[in-house]
Amino acid sequence: MLILDRIENDIAVIETDDKIIEVKLSELAENAKEGDVLTESDGKYIVDSEATAERREKLASMYRNRLRKKRKE
Repeated sequence: MLILDRIENDIAVIETDDKIIEVKLSELAENAKEGDVLTESDGKYIVDSEATAERREKLASMYRNRLRKKRKE
């Protein structure tokens, strides 16, 4: 999975399953933002909207569950 970690000047920093890569901002879709799941196609990194939504919901659910556990303590 490719996750857009951050943008620094004209470089996009992307986390993969096992490393961090840096690509030129020109290789990144204009609508990409931090935390988006990306796919690579023909040297361009585009947003996978469905995977991004699923990932965001999973993270939100994990956060909600953690808050519930803290309240019980």
